[in-house]
Amino acid sequence: MLAEERGEAAVRVPVAQRWRQRRSLVAGLAALVIMLMSGWAGFTVSVQRGTEQLRAESNHQLDLFAAAVQGMVLRLEPLPATIQLSTEVQALLRQPGSAARAQAASTYLRRLNAHLGGALLFVQDQRGTVLAASDPALVGDDLSFRPYFLEALSGRVGRHFAIGVRDGLPGYYVSHPIHDGPKVVGVAVLKIGLDPVGEAWGMLGSPALLADSNQVVILSSRPEWTYTALAELPLERRVDLQLSRLYGDHRITRFPLQVDLRVDEDSQIVEGVLPAGLGASGPGGRMAANRGMLVLGRTLDGTDWRLLMFANLQPVRAQAAQDSLLAGVSAGFVLLLMLLVNQRRRIVQQKLQLNAQLEDQVARRTQALSDTNVRLRKEVRERQQAEHTLREAQDELVHAGKMAALGQLATGITHELTQPLGAIRTLSGNAVAFMERGQLDAVSGNLRIMARLAEQMGAIIEPLKGFARKSKAQPQAAVLATAVRNALFLYDQRLRSEGVAVHDATAGLPLAAWCDPNRLEQVLINLIGNALDAMRDQPQRALWIDAFAQDGRVALRVRDQGPGLDPAVRDRVFEPFFSTKAAGGGLGLGLAISRDIAREAGGELEADNHPDGGACFTLWLPPVPTPTAP
Repeated sequence: MLAEERGEAAVRVPVAQRWRQRRSLVAGLAALVIMLMSGWAGFTVSVQRGTEQLRAESNHQLDLFAAAVQGMVLRLEPLPATIQLSTEVQALLRQPGSAARAQAASTYLRRLNAHLGGALLFVQDQRGTVLAASDPALVGDDLSFRPYFLEALSGRVGRHFAIGVRDGLPGYYVSHPIHDGPKVVGVAVLKIGLDPVGEAWGMLGSPALLADSNQVVILSSRPEWTYTALAELPLERRVDLQLSRLYGDHRITRFPLQVDLRVDEDSQIVEGVLPAGLGASGPGGRMAANRGMLVLGRTLDGTDWRLLMFANLQPVRAQAAQDSLLAGVSAGFVLLLMLLVNQRRRIVQQKLQLNAQLEDQVARRTQALSDTNVRLRKEVRERQQAEHTLREAQDELVHAGKMAALGQLATGITHELTQPLGAIRTLSGNAVAFMERGQLDAVSGNLRIMARLAEQMGAIIEPLKGFARKSKAQPQAAVLATAVRNALFLYDQRLRSEGVAVHDATAGLPLAAWCDPNRLEQVLINLIGNALDAMRDQPQRALWIDAFAQDGRVALRVRDQGPGLDPAVRDRVFEPFFSTKAAGGGLGLGLAISRDIAREAGGELEADNHPDGGACFTLWLPPVPTPTAP
């Protein structure tokens, strides 16, 4: 038995060892896979990040270079349009056979071209023959086959790249029709030299080219790229180019790389190998064949030219390789750290097991404190709830007291409605009389006034409701003169019976404020009514109303000829239920409601004494907002 047990134990030991070896091998393979994946992720992220950084830097350089090229090429572009203003040119086109006029026009073009620094300036007749030019050798040449001449002859501005027939130098040709009335009698052409552009390639620091609308390279930092086509030209297009001789005698070959950078694209990555001498600059300034290039493009404003720049991606990928190695090493370090953390976690678990009993004892001892804390929190919540209930009860008592006071004083509203009711009574009687006479227009006018008075009576009652419950106003453009006229209409009988002189400076004034028109009239009714009450015992009674705009606000001022506001009373005039009138003379809510209306509209109501005597109330309101353009 003992020998058998020893044999079984000897068998179990190699099995356990083999299991541990397999587990270690799997863990090592998993770690290797993780390191490789981390390296690949680091390489991908680094390439993306480096490419974006290279794209941003190259875009900045390309924008600066494009702006410089546009300044060089387009600065003289408006010049041909001004040639038709020259009397020498107009006279030559009227008498094209006059040698004297041709000489005068050529002298003018030569001086103008020398002053502005253009390469060539000339004028063609309707057949394309050069009549006058800054270069005398060009006079008499037939350039009717040039596209810029055909576009200008049809009334459009022509812009084309072409190689000069005489000098064989490339240039940017701008043509403009010369009109004699509605008829095109000639064409003015300006040739702008492109040598400054060739001298500016160093600004980019990378190979670049400039292609026209035919996708033919017309300028490049690499001379061997010039007059190559970025795309395959159809046969008919090649025939047109030979007829127009835009590129002189140069044979248009294919560009060594397939570049299809559309107008709606800013950049693309091109994979390919340029022939020796055509690649991007490598280390040490030598040219290096490169399979990866970032091609960036810009369309020059005002032209049909496309600017392309080739940025080398080799440094980005080299940096990405270093980042990939660093990511793999970092992943290995993290895995090693995780192994150490796992071992430490096991040690901590053992310590936790040893401390479990001690923690249990501490938990039991702290339970009593926790129970006490819970009871204290419960008492605090109960006290807070009691305080909240008390505050709500106090608010309800205040609201109930206010509503009770409003109910007791509600009978005072009849004083505010007396005059509108009288006006309605008068207008209704007049309407009956007008109807019997058949004067229906007058009846209609009286009925409209009665309807508006009914609305105003509702507006008089509404503030008392608003005192207890806020109502939503409808702001709109309210003409101040209209509101004043409507308010004075309600007080017409009282003003005449009490002999009050009204000085209304708002009549005919187009000034408007942004507020509710009905509420504006309600404020004016309160202010005018208070002014009349203040002047009741005065020997002379006058009421001044004016309006003005100041500091981006609209102001409406009501002034009376009464005794003014007592200093002790002035600070309390806007308090609810405060009144200096005798019992039954008012509710003491008019000014408080009026100020609430003003503030609700975004304004303010101010009270003061006028230097010439009497009280002066100024209502400030926001102006009508200016409509914004869609």
